[in-house]
Amino acid sequence: MQTRQLGRSGPIVSSVGYGCMQFAVSRGAFLPKSEAIRVVHKAIDLGVTLFDTAQVYGPFTNEAMLGEALQGRRESVFVATKFGYSFVDGKRGPICSRPESIRRTVEDSLIRLRTDYVDILYQHRVDPSVPMEEVAGTVKDLHDEGRVRWFGLSEAGIGAIRAASSVFPVTVLQSEYSLWWREPEDEMLPFLEQEGIGFVPFSPLGRGFLTGAVKPGTQFPANDIRSGIPRFSEENQKRNWALVEKLSAFASEHGCTAAQLALAWLLHQRPFIVPIPGTTSEARLAENVAAAAVRFSAEELQSIDELVRSLPVTGERYGEKALKLVNR
Repeated sequence: MQTRQLGRSGPIVSSVGYGCMQFAVSRGAFLPKSEAIRVVHKAIDLGVTLFDTAQVYGPFTNEAMLGEALQGRRESVFVATKFGYSFVDGKRGPICSRPESIRRTVEDSLIRLRTDYVDILYQHRVDPSVPMEEVAGTVKDLHDEGRVRWFGLSEAGIGAIRAASSVFPVTVLQSEYSLWWREPEDEMLPFLEQEGIGFVPFSPLGRGFLTGAVKPGTQFPANDIRSGIPRFSEENQKRNWALVEKLSAFASEHGCTAAQLALAWLLHQRPFIVPIPGTTSEARLAENVAAAAVRFSAEELQSIDELVRSLPVTGERYGEKALKLVNR
């Protein structure tokens, strides 16, 4: 497995990380603990060192599964988790990044993860009621106490990153980025490059669509996040399928799978990008990891770009229902 550094001052991690969200939430069901542990161990055996989780995945179940899976292997990996929501009777409540909430929920995360420190601590979503300088100050205190190594933000804008970094440097940004969601290219990627901040794209495979696994007519359970995403409506599945067919054909011609093409394309965009695809299949996991070795020439990358731009994706990335289910 090749490695990359997340920004100028961040950790050196595997070029492809692992998103644990599918253990408990995104596909509408909880993965049995034994299977979650098995897939984490397989990922480590394949060279993956960056594991991403969050308090709200479950809630809490996801962190607990990862913590158990990493027993005896903690020192060989980097663990990222997130704060930023309140919890009422074990259920996710409103966004909350008050200092006392950050400290309390991070302490709980450490217990579930069975560790003394978190490598990357993200604010899950910007809390408009708490100044970013105050949030960063609390994370700095946790860093000074040895509980946090690096500070990250999730789905934050440039203004929020700058405000936080004025108190404690933001090392990593996590946001959605893939062949079918390219908004970060407009302003965010140049900014991150300039500031020396690493980028961790979530949903790098378009929540499974770019792999060809979601075919036109696919129905999702009501508690599967994709059931509330306009891009996955029956009509838009049909419209967007043309892109998947073209990407799959291109991948086949170049000796890789559609999933590997999508991940390799991301890795070619910037040297500080580390995608975190999630899967519960060992075969898919090995396929994703192997994407780090796929190379494209400048001409091939241009061909992929032209192909994607010729078949614009239809449907918003979130709808009202999805926003109620999503925990990213």
